[in-house]
Amino acid sequence: MPAQEEIDRVSIVFGALSHPTRIKILLITGETRKPLHIKAMAKILKADYAAVYRHIEVLKKANLLEIYEVGRSRVLSPLHLDTINQIVRLAKEVT
Repeated sequence: MPAQEEIDRVSIVFGALSHPTRIKILLITGETRKPLHIKAMAKILKADYAAVYRHIEVLKKANLLEIYEVGRSRVLSPLHLDTINQIVRLAKEVT
């Protein structure tokens, strides 16, 4: 059986992937293949900036998304994109 620390880390990742908006954020950042501003993400999702930012923070804590600053803007970049795509494919197979 895996150590509790490993189970906790996996739980954080699955928790981050448990909301449809967060999955959309990951898929959109992966599809664009270029840096995307948080404000642009909010516009694409037709959602409030603050709500999108909170989702992004959850993804960042799960180490699925990186935020870096360009001037005064915050830009998104996906981490582990191949793994995320594999998870999405596996989920499609079991549903």
